[in-house]
Amino acid sequence: MAETRPLASFSVPLGGQLIELQQIEHAAGGLALMRVRIREGRRFTVFDIDAASARAWGEAMLAWAAQQNGPRP
Repeated sequence: MAETRPLASFSVPLGGQLIELQQIEHAAGGLALMRVRIREGRRFTVFDIDAASARAWGEAMLAWAAQQNGPRP
């Protein structure tokens, strides 16, 4: 059985999708994963990704966001 711990949750302003990030740890030990859950109405898309993939994804998103002209948090 895996244990799930919430990391972050936010809504996308355009489209209204709910994005949840969770840490997944398996009881038997081993690989920790990040679960990305995207809810669109009644439909869910779920990705379980490893740390290297999460890092690459995050870096790509930060690079894109830095190139945009909007306000920064």
